[in-house]
Amino acid sequence: MLELTGILFFAFVIDLFIGDPVYRLHPVRIVGNGISIVEKVLRKFGWSGREGGVILVLVLEIASLSVYLAVSLALHRVYLPLGLCFDLYICYSLLALGDLFRHIKPVIRSLKAGNLPEARKTVGMVLGRDAHYLDENGVSRGAVETLAENFVDGFLSPVFWYVAGGVLAFLLGLSPIIAALSFVLVFKIANTLDSMVGYKNPEYLYFGWAGARLDDILNFIPARLSLGILFAGAWISRLHPLDGIRVALRDRMKHDSPNAAHAESFVAGALHIRLNGPIRYPDGLKNKPWLGDGSPDVGPMHIRRTALLVRCSAWIAMVVSVSILLLMV
Repeated sequence: MLELTGILFFAFVIDLFIGDPVYRLHPVRIVGNGISIVEKVLRKFGWSGREGGVILVLVLEIASLSVYLAVSLALHRVYLPLGLCFDLYICYSLLALGDLFRHIKPVIRSLKAGNLPEARKTVGMVLGRDAHYLDENGVSRGAVETLAENFVDGFLSPVFWYVAGGVLAFLLGLSPIIAALSFVLVFKIANTLDSMVGYKNPEYLYFGWAGARLDDILNFIPARLSLGILFAGAWISRLHPLDGIRVALRDRMKHDSPNAAHAESFVAGALHIRLNGPIRYPDGLKNKPWLGDGSPDVGPMHIRRTALLVRCSAWIAMVVSVSILLLMV
């Protein structure tokens, strides 16, 4: 279990302070290319409904797990330290917190410099909405919402499934590291599927259903655990944790997703702001309900406070996770 704990901790530190370089053979990029290829094949043969979406999920999950297990087990057998380095690389590649902060910093700089076009451009790189029509408040709200939602999607959920897989394997007498990373990989594939095909438009409403539902299931527990972790993070960050919990308990189910509004509504309450509201996506305007009862005027200061909250909460989650794993030693 010491190796299991070390891999998670060092993957977290490397991701936080170095981030992910952009390169063709990044594991998530390989999965994304695989999704595109399999989707084209399925649509070519007329499998463009829910059946095709289920096949897409099964093919990607089975193929990705098979490749990971084959490579990891082979390296472990050849030379244990080499296998552990490969596992560390995979774990590090499947966390996405450091790059989130790096994408948000240019948004803050552009807003402080009064360069709204550049702020729209930079925030558009991490939003799934049309940033061309956003004013300063809209850009700032988008950045805050991205930080809150991706705290769960990009960090807390992978960490949760890593710990769950490792503990379960330990209790069953299996390899904790292999199981932990297999669990994380299953989650990351579902999350990537949701981001690529989980749209509610005529093209993907049925085809993307399986991937989107699997992502909802795997994010269900982490999204709810995020409230306790964010509460502790808000207390350390000197925000308003009680207001965060109050708003979250009231507004957490207002989003179409059963999970996305949990962290967003907590952040809205903790910062005394309002998030969501009418949002323009590439396929049109969507009137989302407001989260929170504070001011709709959001600026760079609120983005910085949210980033601090997320960073503190990530360290809290890591300390809790490492403590759980060390208790199994």
